[in-house]
Amino acid sequence: MSRFVKSRAGIIAAFSLMIVLASCQKFFNPKEELNPTESQLYKDWNDYRSVEIGMYGLQQQLAEQLLILGELRGDLLTVTPNADADMVEINNFTISKSNRFASPTNFFKLIGACNNLIRVLKVKHPEVIDPQSPVNNYDRLYGEALCMRAWAYFNAVRIYGKVPYIPENLSTISEIQGFLNSEGTFVDSMYIEYAPDGYHNDTLYNHTISLTKEYYDQNMVINVFSSQLENEVKAVGVNHAINNNDQTWEVTIWSNWSMYSLLGQMYFTLGDLVKAHYYFDKIMNNTTDNRRYQIDNSFADGNWRNIFSVIDPREDIYTIWFNKAYSQQNHFQEYFEPFSPHKYMLKPTDIAIMKWENMWRNQVLIRNDAYPKQTRLVYPGFPGDFYRGYGSSYIYYKNGSVISGNDYVQMLELRAKGDDQAVNAIMQDAVPVVYKYSINKSLYDEDANFIIYRAASIHLYMAELYNYWAYDNNGRITTTRTLSQGIINDGSVYYPGVSSVRPQIGVRGRVGFGAGTDAIPFLNVVYLHNPYTNAITGYIDYTGNEVGFQHWVEDQILDERARELAFEGERFYDLMRVAQRRGDPSYLAAKVSAKYPEGQKEQIYNYLLDENNWYIHYFDN
Repeated sequence: MSRFVKSRAGIIAAFSLMIVLASCQKFFNPKEELNPTESQLYKDWNDYRSVEIGMYGLQQQLAEQLLILGELRGDLLTVTPNADADMVEINNFTISKSNRFASPTNFFKLIGACNNLIRVLKVKHPEVIDPQSPVNNYDRLYGEALCMRAWAYFNAVRIYGKVPYIPENLSTISEIQGFLNSEGTFVDSMYIEYAPDGYHNDTLYNHTISLTKEYYDQNMVINVFSSQLENEVKAVGVNHAINNNDQTWEVTIWSNWSMYSLLGQMYFTLGDLVKAHYYFDKIMNNTTDNRRYQIDNSFADGNWRNIFSVIDPREDIYTIWFNKAYSQQNHFQEYFEPFSPHKYMLKPTDIAIMKWENMWRNQVLIRNDAYPKQTRLVYPGFPGDFYRGYGSSYIYYKNGSVISGNDYVQMLELRAKGDDQAVNAIMQDAVPVVYKYSINKSLYDEDANFIIYRAASIHLYMAELYNYWAYDNNGRITTTRTLSQGIINDGSVYYPGVSSVRPQIGVRGRVGFGAGTDAIPFLNVVYLHNPYTNAITGYIDYTGNEVGFQHWVEDQILDERARELAFEGERFYDLMRVAQRRGDPSYLAAKVSAKYPEGQKEQIYNYLLDENNWYIHYFDN
C-alpha cells in the first residue's frame, strides 16, 4: 500500500511521538537538539503533516489495550497457561494499577497531542473556528484532532467509568501527570485568550492560571464531546489521495464517515436511539456513487476473510493501519499464535467457537406454530459457519500443524452423529487459535490492522436499534422490527434506490445464512435445538409477550455480532450496553461467567452483578 509516510519514514520512526507532543516543556527528556519547540514547528504544511502522522502513531499504541480490555473481559476470549500476569488479572477481574493494559497513559498521550494541535490551529489558523470561512486542509486537520480526542475520551470512560478532563492547554505528558497528581488545583503557565469576536486576533498570554480537576462520567463525556463534534467540526480528514492516489488512505485516517460512526456509537451507548439512528443512517443510506458501506457480495462467502487482509472502503470505515516495513507493529500474532517464537497467551473460548460450529445450513423444518409440538425437522442440515468461523476467525492447531478443512468437516459430521470416540481421535491435543490477525501474515510480520469501525458493525447496531424502535401509527404503536430482520438476514428490507446500485444480501446472507430456514425466524414461536444434532428439544411461545420476544431478538443480534465481530474489541461493551438497556446486570454477569471453570463461575457471576465492578477504578482514591 502506498502511504505518504514513505517520504518521511526516517523522521517518523525516530521522532514522531516527540514531535507531536513537543511544546515549551520537554517530552521524554530527549536531547536538546531533538526537542523542537512550537517556534520551530508549524512553519509550513509539511510540519502539520508530520504532527498528523505522529498522532496516528499514538492511536496505534492503543490497539492492543483496546482489543484485550474489550475482549478478555467478555465471553469470547480467555487466557492460556502461557498468559502473563497482566492478562490473568484482566481475565479474573483482579486488575491492579500496575497492569500495563489498565494504564491510561496512552490515552493521555493522545489527548495531550490532540490538545496541542487543536490549540496551535486555533492560534495560527483561527479560520478553523470561524464557521463562515471556506473549508481548507487546516479545517480538515482540526476535525481529525477533535475526532481523535473525543474517541480517546469515549473509550477511556468505557474502561474506567470516569475520566479526568484534561484542559486544552495541557499538551505534554509531564504537564498532564502533574495536573493529575496535584492536590485539587494545578498551576499552568500557558493560557490562550481569544478576541471578542471569537475568531480573529487571538492573543497568547504566558501567565499563570489555576486548573481544577474534574472527572467526567460516561454521560458527561458523550454530551460534551458529541456537542464539540456536532458544533465545531467543519470537515474531517485531509485528502492525501490527491497526492498519492491511494484511495484506501481515507479509511486509515478520521473522516466524516468515522465521525458519524463515533457519534452514532456514543448516542447508542447513551440510549438516545433517535440521534444514534440519525448518524448510523448517514452511513447505511449514503448517496455516494458506489453506495459504500452496503452489505453486498463484495465480501461474500470465502471472500469474507479478505476483510482482515486488505483495506477496502466498501467495508472499512476506520482502521488503525500497521506496516512492518515502517516498524509499525503490534503483538497480536505473539499473543494468539501457538508456534515459536509466538507465545499463545490468549485463545477463543468454547462459547465463541460454538457460535460458529452450531450454525446449521440447509435444514428442512416444517413448522406448525398453531400446534408447535407437531413441528418436524425433516433434515437437520449441516453444521458450521465455514466462512466466518474456521479458517477465518479461528483455527485448530495440533501436533505442529493446522487441522485441515477436511478433518474439520469430518469432525462436525461425526459429532452430529454422536460418534464422540471418532471426534476425540481427530481433536485430541488440538488447541483453538484466534486467526483473524494471522490471515496472510508470515511468522514475523506482527502488523495486522486493527479495525475500529466497519460496515457490518454499523448494520448490526441498526438491527439492534430497530428492535427497540417504535412509533405511533394513527394511535397504534408499530415497531420497526422488520427492518432488523432485513438487515440481519437477507437485506430484503432496505432503503429505496440503494439495492439498484449495490444489491443488499444482509449480514447473515453474505455468508450463506440469510434465507429460508437458515435465516433467523422473527416469529413468536421459537424452537429450541440440540446444538450438536440440531434435533428439536422444545419451544418457547412469545405470543403476547412483547418484552420477552424483544429480548430474544436482541439475543440473536448479539450472537450475530459475536460471529461477525469476535476479537475486534467490542464484545464486553456490547454486553454492557444490553445489560444497561435492560436494567439487568445479571445479563452481563451470566454471559461472562459462563466461560470460567465451575470453581470460579459463581464467584465471577456474583462479582459482576455489581455494575460498579465492570470498570477499572484507576482514578479512585
